[in-house]
Amino acid sequence: MAIEVGTEAPEFELKDNHGRTVTLAEFRGEKNVVLLFYPFAFTGVCTGELCALRDELPSFVNDDTQLLAVSNDSIHTLRVFGEQEGLEYPLLSDFWPHGEVSRAYGVLDEEKGCAVRGTFIIDKEGVVRWTVVNGLPDARDLNAYVKALQTL
Repeated sequence: MAIEVGTEAPEFELKDNHGRTVTLAEFRGEKNVVLLFYPFAFTGVCTGELCALRDELPSFVNDDTQLLAVSNDSIHTLRVFGEQEGLEYPLLSDFWPHGEVSRAYGVLDEEKGCAVRGTFIIDKEGVVRWTVVNGLPDARDLNAYVKALQTL
């Protein structure tokens, strides 16, 4: 079960698609975080969702907000995916220990070995303020993220 609104967001340290270490703590007191979990790079629904975010990037990467997308793919897979699709925001690898962060947020499908479509908006104090979790085949509504960010 996914973590709930009002819960302190679990801390994490993951490598991005360029091999840089990214932590949730580095945004504390500075930016709200849109933490988006997706099943796999190069799949139809995931590519569509991540490209829609790319096309609306100023809403999700700015002075107040940072978008972080997490999958259980390796950093090498994410590097190629990000370059191919022109994704200019961090793609974080929850590859090893496999699914540790996805599990901490309650969105790891243990049977399939990947995250379901979970999104968490975390405020500058590190508290989850909004969340939505969709099944593997169900795309999320980008406009819902924008509305939720406007309430912070």
